[in-house]
Amino acid sequence: MEIPTRYDPAAVEERWYAAWEARGYFTARPGGGKPYVIVIPPPNITGILTMGHVLNNTLQDILVRWKRMQGFEALWLPGTDHAGIATQNVVEKELAGRGGSRRAFGRDAFLEEVWRWRERYGRTIIRQLKRLGCSCDWTRERFTMDEGLSRAVREVFVRLHEKGLVYRGTYIINWCPRCHTALSDEEVEHEEHDGRLWHIRYPFAGRDGHVTVATTRPETMLGDTAVAVHPADERYRGIVGAAVRLPVVGREIPVIADEFVDPKFGTGIVKVTPAHDPNDFLIGGRHGLPAVVVMDGSAVMNERAGEEFRGMDRFECREALVRRLEELGLVEKVGRHRHAVGHCYRCRTVIEPSLSPQWFVRMRPLAAPALEAVLGGRIAFFPPRWAKVYRNWMENIRDWCISRQLWWGHRIPVWYCRACASRPGAADGAGVIVARTPPGRCPSCGGTDLVQDEDVLDTWFSSWLWPFSTLGWPDDTGDLRAFYPTTCLVTGPDIIFFWVARMIMAGLEFMGEVPFRHVFFTGIIRDLQGRKMSKSLGNSPDPLDVIERYGADALRFTIARLSPVGQDVYYADESPELGRNFANKIWNAARFVLMHLGDEAPPEGPAAAAEDRFILSRLNGTVRAVTKALNAYRFNEAAEALYDFFWRDYCDWYIEMVKPALQAGGGEEADRSRAVLLRCLETFLRLLAPFMPHLAEEIWQRLPGREGESVTRRPWPRAEGKRIDAELEARMGRKFDVIRAARNLRREYNVPPRAEISVTVKPASRGEEEMLRDRPEVTARLMGAGEFRVDPAFTPGPSTAAAPTASGTIVCVDLAGVVDLAAERARLAGELERIDAEIAGVERELANDRFLEKAPAAVVERRRARRRDLAERRARVEATLGHLPRA
Repeated sequence: MEIPTRYDPAAVEERWYAAWEARGYFTARPGGGKPYVIVIPPPNITGILTMGHVLNNTLQDILVRWKRMQGFEALWLPGTDHAGIATQNVVEKELAGRGGSRRAFGRDAFLEEVWRWRERYGRTIIRQLKRLGCSCDWTRERFTMDEGLSRAVREVFVRLHEKGLVYRGTYIINWCPRCHTALSDEEVEHEEHDGRLWHIRYPFAGRDGHVTVATTRPETMLGDTAVAVHPADERYRGIVGAAVRLPVVGREIPVIADEFVDPKFGTGIVKVTPAHDPNDFLIGGRHGLPAVVVMDGSAVMNERAGEEFRGMDRFECREALVRRLEELGLVEKVGRHRHAVGHCYRCRTVIEPSLSPQWFVRMRPLAAPALEAVLGGRIAFFPPRWAKVYRNWMENIRDWCISRQLWWGHRIPVWYCRACASRPGAADGAGVIVARTPPGRCPSCGGTDLVQDEDVLDTWFSSWLWPFSTLGWPDDTGDLRAFYPTTCLVTGPDIIFFWVARMIMAGLEFMGEVPFRHVFFTGIIRDLQGRKMSKSLGNSPDPLDVIERYGADALRFTIARLSPVGQDVYYADESPELGRNFANKIWNAARFVLMHLGDEAPPEGPAAAAEDRFILSRLNGTVRAVTKALNAYRFNEAAEALYDFFWRDYCDWYIEMVKPALQAGGGEEADRSRAVLLRCLETFLRLLAPFMPHLAEEIWQRLPGREGESVTRRPWPRAEGKRIDAELEARMGRKFDVIRAARNLRREYNVPPRAEISVTVKPASRGEEEMLRDRPEVTARLMGAGEFRVDPAFTPGPSTAAAPTASGTIVCVDLAGVVDLAAERARLAGELERIDAEIAGVERELANDRFLEKAPAAVVERRRARRRDLAERRARVEATLGHLPRA
């Protein structure tokens, strides 16, 4: 079959993807074989494909395609997440652009807008994943607000409530003043800030003197209801039980003793604000202190903050209050203080600890078996170091705040009977109805005046059920029986607490079995300055633009090659050139092979020549290496093994060695070479298919007798151990070292490409000599040598350039009549001057303190690496100049 001279991914990739999908290649069948199951980390419906998605989904697809070829009934279950806060924010912004607002629309109309938005944009990322080549079973695509998944959410809430593991309480929670919702601890991202520590005097009530309190948040002092010291702090033992007057406000508050106080922080005396600090809330509970709320839901000061500050933003209030305290002479000193400040993970607003009634899940009973599942080996983490991080979080787990003050999401399945709640003397919680379906009447009083809880559940409350709710739970479905537990989860380490840990808890609680056997944590994809790629920083390319320029397979292979286990991926705009160049190399080599094949595959005979046995040994070694690497989730090692075999062994050595026989036409040697070439290409394409499926398929279809048969349906190659000959590979490797040495001498001394050189090799041993005397014509041709000799007694002459190999063999090239030695000496001297000038420039940069202080660490390290590279290059040029013959 004729093959175009140039590989065009745009003409190939979408065509083959559509064909695979139409033929049902991605659809798993219960009972069709041993299952291999991955559930996709569901991307948000607000999302578009990012480089992070490319990394995660490329690795998942490699695993799934590989396992299909190994004979597993492989299911990659796709879907999307409703993404409560993110989606509501996006739709609110769209409404604002049209002059509307969520409140103006009302809840029902707003939710209709969100569903319409989801229909318009929610499938964008699915189309993009298909363009990347993701072989998901699209017939099973799910959405976290599908009716089936919504039913699972309600079922879980009710079951946990029946067990006493879901409860409602008023506690300090993380509140986002911009999103107007509670956040779980895991949804708060802490960043180090350079703040200030104010030392403020609180005068004693009824006597002279004062205590000095240190705080980073003076605006919250308006809600203080005590100051506290440590009971063992001798400095303050005499003031416990006294009262102080709250500055500006004038309210008297007690001095209490509590072991939570750190005597070494500030003055050893702390303010206690139970309504605005989680630790103070606990202190307040132990001492029966009132909780005074001084901010509203937008972090604006309310009437309890006093008329002077009412209506101010919290930070505006901070500045105004400090000025007032300074006027009163109550600010003793102000110091610098670096501390962690919590931010909303969605909008980056500084979180406000807030006292609020919310719904919680009691986590410790769920965490204990989930911790044992990992520590006991039922679930393995890759890399294993994440088990320590997981253990630390699980052993210190706090209850999960699951209610969110949003409209988009799973409405909490709780109703309140107004009649029961308003009855005189009604107990706390009276009239609360938790139900799987809307109740018609109150089970206590029979009343019908019922109102559903306004809040929705945390997005992760549906996501933690993903491995089994997507398979039909709570119904006992065929998919659930066939495909649960899943096999492997591929995800980023940044959601180990949000999602991974909670899925393990949910799987054990509701299915009685772990949700997956392996968890592979990818790295984070970063730019060359070490920054995480993100749209907000503007350092992340649009993957579809990258695919348009380089092709999906080129991007996939690049990402796999750049992904070492347990380390982040450093990506530059030019990185996909690696994959594109490899794709072109594969295409061109395949084109060369196919041009020398007939319409039928040549018959295979015994591999008699050393080069045939060598390439078949390397082929089987590569099959073994790629399989072993994939089993260990070492995607970069698998990609590197493929690259090295094809580019170096197959193209650079084997094809070059057999070219004369092929170009000569017929004969036994040519037939044997064609058979080996085809066998290697066919096996390599099967190894390549999980990484670069479209390219592998396009070439596969052109192999003799393969039309109509998909490479993705062929069995994964098995290594033939008897074909692997380490001794032969080492021997051929030494021969290649000799050829490389001759080529390097040509390059270093600027020998014209077409000039034939005279090469004499002085072998280091008898074995080296025998190896070099085997098929010397091949060795000479690969060196570009018109004359090639093996001489153990050779003595280099005055015009000889020489280079040793690692084994001690000396390769000698006679430069007489080939190189103008005087001109070459001048060229090398000029090269040294250019290198010295660049080294001087780099060293000036690195000696500049301002550059070292201002430049990102990664930029500084790149300049240092450049200095090292230049020094090495200088040493090579200097050595070449020193060895240049004088004659």
